[in-house]
Amino acid sequence: MNIIGPDTLVFAVTQFNESCQFLKDYGLQETYLSETHAIYSALDGTSIEIYDEKNCDLPALANGSSLRQQVYGVVNKHALNEIYNELSKDRVVNINADGTLETVDASGFSLKFQVSIRKELHLEAEKINSPGAKPQRAINELGIPATDAPLPRSLGHFVLFVPDVKAANDFYCNRLGFRISDIMQDAGCFLRPKANDDHHTLLIIQAPPEAQGIDHFAFHLAGPTELMIAGSRFTELGYTTYWGPGRHILGSNWFWYFNSPLGCHVEYDADMDKHDDSWAPRTSHYAKDTTQRFLLKYSERVLP
Repeated sequence: MNIIGPDTLVFAVTQFNESCQFLKDYGLQETYLSETHAIYSALDGTSIEIYDEKNCDLPALANGSSLRQQVYGVVNKHALNEIYNELSKDRVVNINADGTLETVDASGFSLKFQVSIRKELHLEAEKINSPGAKPQRAINELGIPATDAPLPRSLGHFVLFVPDVKAANDFYCNRLGFRISDIMQDAGCFLRPKANDDHHTLLIIQAPPEAQGIDHFAFHLAGPTELMIAGSRFTELGYTTYWGPGRHILGSNWFWYFNSPLGCHVEYDADMDKHDDSWAPRTSHYAKDTTQRFLLKYSERVLP
């Protein structure tokens, strides 16, 4: 299945206006806004879509999770046909007027599949100069970006709490062609779809049924410098850190998580590992010393 990754995550929120402001301050572009519905997009077109909870027709999980739908982008219409033929073997798959597909996964989460709306980006990456290596930046080329408000480039990944990790893993791997990148023993799996080489676009973690839902989503920034600038700015706007800044071990990505009014945490991330099918998944325990290589503590700015 030529699935690229998440195009959009759809939420129904109790704090609609606060969620709109949060996503704008986070750096996403407001591409649609009404009194009860809004869309906030990254540079490549991937997005977060929010509804006022009182005006959302998408069904909710029994525990009321704010995540109402995961919209996956695929390579082409042939990939949509493959998904329909596979999933319609044992569940209802609706074909919408625009050709998109809608169904539910093994955990009851609502899924939508569409030919991806992602735009190809042609942007500079962060460059480093390191002793003993050829400089990446030219003489007199500065390493600090001019902007103090970096823009998220792409919706990278999200994390789901599920009541049965094995069933969820079987669904995404055996039915939709996802690959396992790494395994957290007795906890969950990092997964990537076939047409994406990021270490993961989805992490599934075992949780009791009452906790089922989304833990967080993350958008990619250009690199660690942008992540530190964006997170510092976000902090100064009054938003509170949940975890970070730091760097993960599995995936190697830099991270900075914030509390949000969307019913989940929201992360900035940067510099994730890339893998192909020759990669052998690692297995580790789910603990602090296996999730982060280091963790920093934010402090107020000072002028010594």
